[in-house]
Amino acid sequence: MLINSYRIRIWVIVSALVLLIGGCSPELPPPRTTANGEADNGPLHVRIIGGLYSELPDMNNAFWTELQKRLHIKLDPEWIPSGDFNTKIDLILASGNLPDIIAYPSQQLSPSMQSAIQNKAFWDLTPFLGDLSQFPNIKNNTPPNALKGLSMDGKIYALPRSRSRIDLSLNIRKDWLDQLNIPVPTTLDEYRDALKKIVDHNPSRVGTIGLIGHGVIINDGDGVFEAAFGAFTATYDREGGMIWHQLTDSYTEMVGWFRQLYSDGILAKEFPTMKISQAQEAVSAGRAASYVRGTRYHYDFETAAKKVQPEAKFIALPPLKGPNGYAVELSSGVNGGFYISKKVPEAKVKRILKYLEASASQEITDYAYNGVENVHYKVVNGQRVPTELARREINTTSLGVTVLAYTKWGKVDNPAAPKEYNDSKHREVADYESFGFVNPFTGLYSNGWTEVWPKYADEWKSNMTKAIIGKISMDEYRAYVSKLNSMPEFKKAYQELAKAYEYMK
Repeated sequence: MLINSYRIRIWVIVSALVLLIGGCSPELPPPRTTANGEADNGPLHVRIIGGLYSELPDMNNAFWTELQKRLHIKLDPEWIPSGDFNTKIDLILASGNLPDIIAYPSQQLSPSMQSAIQNKAFWDLTPFLGDLSQFPNIKNNTPPNALKGLSMDGKIYALPRSRSRIDLSLNIRKDWLDQLNIPVPTTLDEYRDALKKIVDHNPSRVGTIGLIGHGVIINDGDGVFEAAFGAFTATYDREGGMIWHQLTDSYTEMVGWFRQLYSDGILAKEFPTMKISQAQEAVSAGRAASYVRGTRYHYDFETAAKKVQPEAKFIALPPLKGPNGYAVELSSGVNGGFYISKKVPEAKVKRILKYLEASASQEITDYAYNGVENVHYKVVNGQRVPTELARREINTTSLGVTVLAYTKWGKVDNPAAPKEYNDSKHREVADYESFGFVNPFTGLYSNGWTEVWPKYADEWKSNMTKAIIGKISMDEYRAYVSKLNSMPEFKKAYQELAKAYEYMK
């Protein structure tokens, strides 16, 4: 059952003529009649659920109209705000009222999503894809092992949402560093000290927050700090089971570090209950010194903050050295996948796969990131210069219905930013691939883990939060984690995770 406040049904009249995508366009099936008497050689009608990462899109605008025309589709989207995605998907899965496609935004599936796959709620795409000879874009343009990471029990259940490996960056207000004569940090200790000085001097004049976030600790940014503390290094128990990253000694050490940040007034006091919209509002309003988010958002934050603080400037910090690594989390290159409901007829599945195959072409990828020439950008001296319309129409949400070809700077460049600005971001994050880490649990599936973790996840989060805010001691928190790791059901799940990790290597 879908929540109406988050549902958008916007019908777009799309030209019946196919704009061929050079060389890689799918061949549409010959004219025929469907069971309900409708001709299916026209634009493919697709009900799709995807994450909302910006303002609600106008499906009639120039960008969306042209994209649908090029892909020969007619989208009926249901956008769910990213912070509420898993909760809403759980409701939809429970109702059984699935759309044609769920564009799931992570390889780390929720327990309910894993159960739905195991209970045959989605098509096994393996027989359709075969050796990928009929899907050259999927084969050649997506990241290595992309389909392997979207498999369960050796069967492929989704096509990838290709994204760049460089995405999240730990940003900081460079103008505040300069104002207080603080050098750009190079280590986590220097970073903590810099934030403490900023908070104490309160340059925002309205209660400066050092590090802001939302969710578990700081949600998107948790992995960045996990990488620095070594929690992304595969860790095994005495029986050879692979311990869940949030229950490792390295993660516990990170919890202790956040406890110190909270005690020093650096970490946002509201972090346990803060929503993503509140975090972004604080950054855009010029109250926060540091925030982990996709690098492409820096321009948006800076533009908004300049309205109240004209000198505002965000930079991506260099890889900060931590106790057991660097504060850089890399994407696997696959940010979730497109899952096709088993309720979709087989003939339509084939058409959907052709549409997704076409969306992985270089031509569609270039369009998805840049839009229409002379509408979303103009070519000046051989360079694309984005228009104001690009900022409003092209964003992360606009990428959510396409597979896309792998693009190194796809989550770094902001389509509304000047070339010089995007080039500066390239320089800031250029070393990330050399120092960063990928979460080893990305795409791992275990029936045992799916069964046991939901029983304890909320309790663990509560205890972890209590440890950070000083309600329990770190020794009490360590004892709690040790108790979980020693339980038979956890040990069984760790054995399964270890086997899945070996398969993924």
